[in-house]
Amino acid sequence: MQLGALVFILTPLLGMVYVMWHVWCILPSPIGVKVLVMLAMIGAFLLLYVAIGPSLDTLPMSWATVIYEVSTSWLIILLYLFLIFVVLDLGRLFHLVPKQWLFGSWKGLLGIITVITVLLVCGNIHYRHKVRQTLTMHSEKKLQRHYRLVMMSDLHLGYHNQRDEFHRWVDMINKENPDMILIAGDIIDRSLRPLQEQKMWEEFRRLKAPVVACLGNHEYYAGKDGSEQFYQQAGIRLLRDSSMEWGEIVVVGRDDRTNPRRKTVRQLMEKVDKSKYLILMDHQPFHLSLSEQAGVDFQLSGHTHYGQIWPISWITDAVYECAYGPYQIGKTHYYVSSGLGIWGGKYRIGTRSEYIVMELSE
Repeated sequence: MQLGALVFILTPLLGMVYVMWHVWCILPSPIGVKVLVMLAMIGAFLLLYVAIGPSLDTLPMSWATVIYEVSTSWLIILLYLFLIFVVLDLGRLFHLVPKQWLFGSWKGLLGIITVITVLLVCGNIHYRHKVRQTLTMHSEKKLQRHYRLVMMSDLHLGYHNQRDEFHRWVDMINKENPDMILIAGDIIDRSLRPLQEQKMWEEFRRLKAPVVACLGNHEYYAGKDGSEQFYQQAGIRLLRDSSMEWGEIVVVGRDDRTNPRRKTVRQLMEKVDKSKYLILMDHQPFHLSLSEQAGVDFQLSGHTHYGQIWPISWITDAVYECAYGPYQIGKTHYYVSSGLGIWGGKYRIGTRSEYIVMELSE
């Protein structure tokens, strides 16, 4: 945990130094203007640590929202500035990019601003468009009727995904007329405060089908006890290392791996009726083969966001056995969702926000 925190702090810091040097060089402006730009960049960077810290909840809601969105958006801008300057440096090294484009150049500056602006505008539009992913599943077990399940993960409701936006998502889900709604963790982003102030539980109660969910790591960040209380307010059936029978389906919710004492998949499956169709919700998609060994029919996971933006998606591909989409081991089917919502700046570049509609029958 300490190593992860150190990497989280140092990586953007080193990238920031590299980007600031290049911005200083490319700006065709007086020293005073350059200093102001540097201070603005440093300020946006430091706000990121406010956005992920406890002090954000002490600020007025409007301020906290602006700080969260500005700082997390800057993190994405910083990443793409870093990539652009790396490409330009390599181009200059191989004499493909004129040196003057990187020093006191309006042409170079406006070109970079244009690229970043187009990326962010398109990324935000793409994020707001929710993709409907259909899964047609045929069970080898006896089913008396057809079931329609709406599945999702990673709503990340909070300072950026607020009630008005969630209201639109609820309308979208209700139009599917599902028999049941499954949410594989991270309903809450990082704090319960915006959900409570905006009475977000009222939106969950507008959903026209039973809602069943498991915990994700962000419910632990927000406070497990408070998160469980919110689930209860919202009318969400929380499965925490427990299961429920619903017709010819058994839904099992595994606690998040943040809890080192959670039950194993095999332990969870020991007490369920295996003649029924078994669905496991496990927020983080690690050790997928354990579900196949325990006789799970279908596993729903999330957590990865598929990196949210390219090229972070390449990193998730390297870390996870399946970072996104459908997967199969033996007779066990899996789906790792990129999430309906998002953490941080609301941009999808090279990935998508989605919900899954499963049509289940024999």
